[in-house]
Order: sequence, then structure tokens, then C-alpha cells
Amino acid sequence: MADGDDQQSLSQSIKGRLQEGVQNSVFRDKGLLDPDAVIDEDRIVGRDDQLDDIITYLRPALQGNRPPNMLLYGPSGTGKSLIINAVCQQVLELANAQDDRFGVIKINCQTIKSHDRAVYRLVENAANEANVEVGVPQSGVSTDQKLSRFYEILSNNFDSVIIILDEIDLLVGRQRDPNEEPAYSKLLYQLSRASQLGEIEGHVSVAALTNDPRFMENLDGRAESSFNPQDVVFSDYDADQLQSILRRRRDAYRDDVLEDGIIPLSSAFAAQDHGDARKAIDLFRKAGEIADRGNEDTVDEGHVRDAQKEAERDRTLTQMQGLSTQKKLSLYATAIVPVYSQRNLNAVPSTVAYRVYQYLTDLLDADTKSRDSYLRYMSEAETYNFVTSEKRGRGYGSGVHKEYTFVDDPGVVAETLRADIRIEEADDEGDLIKSVVNAQIDDFFEGK
Repeated sequence: MADGDDQQSLSQSIKGRLQEGVQNSVFRDKGLLDPDAVIDEDRIVGRDDQLDDIITYLRPALQGNRPPNMLLYGPSGTGKSLIINAVCQQVLELANAQDDRFGVIKINCQTIKSHDRAVYRLVENAANEANVEVGVPQSGVSTDQKLSRFYEILSNNFDSVIIILDEIDLLVGRQRDPNEEPAYSKLLYQLSRASQLGEIEGHVSVAALTNDPRFMENLDGRAESSFNPQDVVFSDYDADQLQSILRRRRDAYRDDVLEDGIIPLSSAFAAQDHGDARKAIDLFRKAGEIADRGNEDTVDEGHVRDAQKEAERDRTLTQMQGLSTQKKLSLYATAIVPVYSQRNLNAVPSTVAYRVYQYLTDLLDADTKSRDSYLRYMSEAETYNFVTSEKRGRGYGSGVHKEYTFVDDPGVVAETLRADIRIEEADDEGDLIKSVVNAQIDDFFEGK
């Protein structure tokens, strides 16, 4: 009986804590801060021309005619998915009101590895949209059979369909031959030719979304000719537009929880990252999540800065997963120079960083690679956009060295790398490492 009472008490405690977290949250409607949420027209900012174009291109679907194929291109987070989804949602509602069978079939190609998998995903989504059985297994049948089932679902359930292929350029497939046609080229050819070849009864249009302005150059000639899209170009948002986007979503939060400066700071961070609205919205949301985790009643600039550090850490961690221990050590040795420096040091001389690297490898009983190897590792770090480099001369007869500047906060980079099990061993010697770093910096600037 006692055990039962304890279990009931635990259950009530968990429920109480869950309910308290909901009641005390700074959020009113967190779903508004999902970058992929289909939002109302009055929340769309700085995309009037693109909105007008897509409305014009999709209007024929409400008139019994086939809309043209479209290619939406521009950098990440510039509103491509937002605009096409918002307009399609309105077309869908208007079509339903006049008893037209209009369908929207969407897939994101980012995680799809092959043409066959893309076709099956289309079958799944079409079946879900039509509320019918998928009708084919994921494996054990040919891609042509899956494609036939896809056409069958469309013909039986829709008069007009738009197929949205987000991040289409990432669907390259398993190209064993460099001259082999990429998977997206084959898929676009099949989908854009289906109506003409009588594979589908009804109208089918394709909207392909890409970050690559040269996407059409990579298409097979037949695919380019049959796809033949209307182009809709999306440019970066500026800081003012990002602020307007966030202001139109501030009702995601409860009244009076946002302190002044939250929206400008979130927008400024995102504007530095090529005007990406997704990043602005993510920061705006993460700041609130951090406030909730701390059981705080308001969201301030400190929460935004913490959210920015978390975002940098997540991005850095993702990029670093494939690096070898030696490359991590090289990057870590370079990152801790400005972190531990007693000088206001932004650019890190390669000479200093390499000596710190030598000390670290000796401390950790790891192989010490040559200076040329270190420079090669750092060149690779530059290709990953961890650092930028510049050659510097120290005067006549003193030679030339490289200086590295970190794209993100070097403290965040060092903290992320420290999670590597071998680098963590250096934590116990933090004060000693700090003294070594500053000794090497002093030697360098004193010309020793």
C-alpha cells in the first residue's frame, strides 16, 4: 500500500510540475515561432513582389487551368517555403469552397538520399493528402511501380496538384559516374512530363525550391526543357525587415514579458548571418526557452546572447563531428589563444598557435605533428568556415606568418571542442595552459 501511495504521490508531483511549467511559461503561442509554420498574410514582410508573382502563377488552378512550373531560389531563410506554403494554403481553401479537388504534395529533399526514396516519399505524402492507402511497399518493388502508384493516386483524387520540392538541389542521388544525371534532374523530368504523356489525369505543376542560383545549369537538357519554370528570386532580408518579421510574431509571447532590445538584438545577430529569417526566429524562440528553463518571468538581452551562443555551439558541433583528433587539437590550440590572452587579441598568429598546439599535444601525450601539418589542418578549418586567414609580414628580414580570425566566438569553439574526451583532460591544467599561452604571445610581440 505504501508503495502505491508513493507512486501516486510521484505521479501527482510530475503532473504538478508539468502544469506549473505550462502556466508560468513566457510563451502564449509558441507555434508562431516555428519557422515552418504556415502563417497569415499580414505576418509576411518584405516579400510583396514574390507574393504577387506566386499568386499570379497559382491563380489558374482556381480557373480550371494548369499553373506553370516554378523555380524559387535564394539564400536560406529568405521566405521561399513561407511564401509558397502560404499561397498554396489559400488556394486549397478557395478550391475546397468551390468543390475543386486541389492538392498540395510537399517533400523536403534534404534527407532523401536517392531518386527511389524521393518517389516513395511522394507516394506517402500523396496518399496522406488523399486519405487513401499508400498501396506500395518501401522496398521490394521497382521505382517505376512506385511512380505509377503516385500517378494513380493523383489521377483518382485530384483535379489539380502542385508538387513542392524543397531544397531540391540536395537530391543528388548515388552518382557513381561524375557524368551521371543527378536524381533531381530525373525526378523533375518525370514529374513535369507526366501530364503531357497521359500518365496523370488532371493538372500537375512543380515548384522547386533551391539556394543555388545556378541550379538550372546542372539539369539534363531534357529535364530543363520539360521543367521550363517561371523564376521567383528571393534576396536576403535586411535588419529592418528582420525586426518587422519578429514584431509580427511577438504575440507568440505573453504580454509584458519581452524587455526592450530583444527584437533588435535578435535581428542584428541574424543580419550578420546573411539576413536569415529562420535564424532570427530561432533566436527569438530560444531566448524564451532559456528564460523558461530558468523559471524567469521576463526575456532580456542576456537570454538572446545565450541563445546565440547555443546556436553557434550547435552549428560548430555539427561541423566538427567529422574532424580527426589532430584537427580538433589544432583548432582548439588556436581558439584558446584569444580566450586566454591578457591582450585584446582578435587575430591569432600561427606561430603562437602552433607553439600552444605543441604544448597541448605533449601534455595529452598525443602525436605532435609538424608545423606544415598544423597549417594544413587550419586550411581545412578555413574551408569549414571556422576561421579566416590573412598573411602578415613582421618587417624586413622577419618573414611572413598567417593570422587566423574566428568566424564565431572562439570561446564557444573552444568550449565545444573541450567536449572531446582527450581535450577534456587538459581542463585540470587550465591555469598552466593560460600561462603558456600568454608567454608565447609575449615572446611573439617582443620579437623573440
